Amino acid sequence: MKRIVLLVIVAGLLLVLAFGAGLAAAGKTYQFTGIVKSNDGGILTVEKNAKETWTFSTDKDTKGTAKVGDKVTVNYKMVATDIETKPAAATPAKPAKGK
Repeated sequence: MKRIVLLVIVAGLLLVLAFGAGLAAAGKTYQFTGIVKSNDGGILTVEKNAKETWTFSTDKDTKGTAKVGDKVTVNYKMVATDIETKPAAATPAKPAKGK
């Protein structure tokens, strides 16, 4: 009886930990820091250095504002908006070995 109770407790703890790890992965955010080069009509362009310039889309839910020349840190999430799939190439069957 004690083993069953212990097993149920351990299983419950593992489920709680797995659920928490799943939530953390789903909400992962990234940062990009640089100087604002332009901020026009929902498009924010930020330059980190001469070789690295990123463009971000903004909307009414984006917090904060930035002017050209401001140093900013942009927090963003990578979210898929569309996934196009193509069937995998068929692998030719290997001929059976004859004796």
